[in-house]
Amino acid sequence: MKQKHYIVGLYYRKSQEDERQGESISIENQRMILRKYAEDHGFEIHDEYIDDGVSGTTFQRPEVQRLLDDAKTGVINTIIVKDLSRFGRNYIEVGQYVDYVFPAFGIRFIAIQDNVDTENRDSNAMEMMPIMNVFNEWHAANTSKKIRAVKRANAKDGIYTAKKASYGYKMGTDKKRAPVIDEETAPIVKRIFEMYASGMSPRGISEVLNLEGVPSPATYAYTQTGQKPKPNVMGLWTAVTIREMLNKIIYIGHMPQLRWTSLSYKNHKRFRRDESEWAVVYNTHEPIISQELWDRVQERRKSVAKGRKTKIGFTHPLSGFLICADCGNKMKLCTSVSRSTGKRFFHFDCGYHIRYGKAYCFSHYIAAGIIEQIVLNDIREMAQRLVLDENAVREEFMQRNAELADNAVKSAKKELQAKHKRVEELSRLMQIAYEDRLKGKMPEDICLNFIQRYSDEQKRLETEITELEAKLTETENTLQSADEFIRNIKKYFSAPELTREMCYELIDRIIVGRSPGLSGKEREIDIVYKVDIASVLRHKFKK
Repeated sequence: MKQKHYIVGLYYRKSQEDERQGESISIENQRMILRKYAEDHGFEIHDEYIDDGVSGTTFQRPEVQRLLDDAKTGVINTIIVKDLSRFGRNYIEVGQYVDYVFPAFGIRFIAIQDNVDTENRDSNAMEMMPIMNVFNEWHAANTSKKIRAVKRANAKDGIYTAKKASYGYKMGTDKKRAPVIDEETAPIVKRIFEMYASGMSPRGISEVLNLEGVPSPATYAYTQTGQKPKPNVMGLWTAVTIREMLNKIIYIGHMPQLRWTSLSYKNHKRFRRDESEWAVVYNTHEPIISQELWDRVQERRKSVAKGRKTKIGFTHPLSGFLICADCGNKMKLCTSVSRSTGKRFFHFDCGYHIRYGKAYCFSHYIAAGIIEQIVLNDIREMAQRLVLDENAVREEFMQRNAELADNAVKSAKKELQAKHKRVEELSRLMQIAYEDRLKGKMPEDICLNFIQRYSDEQKRLETEITELEAKLTETENTLQSADEFIRNIKKYFSAPELTREMCYELIDRIIVGRSPGLSGKEREIDIVYKVDIASVLRHKFKK
């Protein structure tokens, strides 16, 4: 009988997790073992296939794919690895290849140190192979768990684990790798925050930076480190880039980590964690922007007024702030041009009245200049009154709100306590139902029904608890925000004009009543400020 000629592909793999196992797992060690085995058995070595630094939990490895392609096309008919874990740590996929794919293509598979050889399928090693594959996957899962624990511990200890520093910083050289300010790009970061706080949109900011030729983060990283940008990235500033930067608390000296994770040790697709799951260490490095500028930016980001440009690229200071008193929808900025002078005029009207007519809502026409002056005068007047008697206004505001806040906090805490107690009780009821099912005291379908109902109620309660806790925090912060509001409004004691930045800092919304000619009454305009000091001022200084 003619002996089969074996053409061999030698496959080596080492992952980052294998580093701590030393030389025994190195590529050179694997090469020595595999080449000696092939030579001792008279095999012809066709090629070597090396995946260095790649996890065995996935088969989307460049060299293992090349190995499998060569095997399926008949270039090689034998695959040799050091052990089963080198080929892969996913027991389902390893089993499919060894039991189904390789036999279908006439491929011999050898794992030297596990004594696995598919030419001898009756051996004890082949019978034990499924167990060895399961153990290899367990090892991968266990290793992944340990690595995640180490990363979390490092993150909580303030060790900067990012591969590169955020734009505006350089990677530090101390043991915690704390970021240090990059003198070249930090001023650009600060300028971006200032432009946004002044009323510019992310798109408008990106357009300005691109026109000025300021290198984008991707372009700058390439010039400094040679790191190539992602495919299809043009190297220009975009609105998305600006929005992401405006949300990074690293710029105020805090270090947020563990923001991204993968689905599991098998599925490496990354997704962003909820902010509540981040590991944040505060005051770890020098900030680029002040807390005051950060707060102004975040206030604007939360504002109901996003603002839209007109066709000529103009964004009115009050765009997005005005609300129709009758239908509750936003009012729209409209433009008209005088036929005689060619002068451009702006006015606001109910957006739904413009779109659907008086069948839906009435006209709320008001000249932009008039509403602008009304708001500016109100802000100036409040600022002047505050300057006259700031301490008395603050004291009255605190007295008014302290009792309301105290009652709200007590009510919320009492409700939270009841909901937490019910969540614990539901967990106990689910445990009892499960134990009764195991003891045969409860039929399976009834047990599942109980557990499903308890679980649904528990999820609903947990959502309500989260909402209540957020509301409680907001209530407790109301009094703290008064001082900041007072500081902001005093800046505009003699403001010459209304600006978008001023509106973002002070105003929540402005409710505009219908046109006087339609109602027969004086138009009502209610300016709702972010902190209700206005009511205190109007009461204290009423005529």
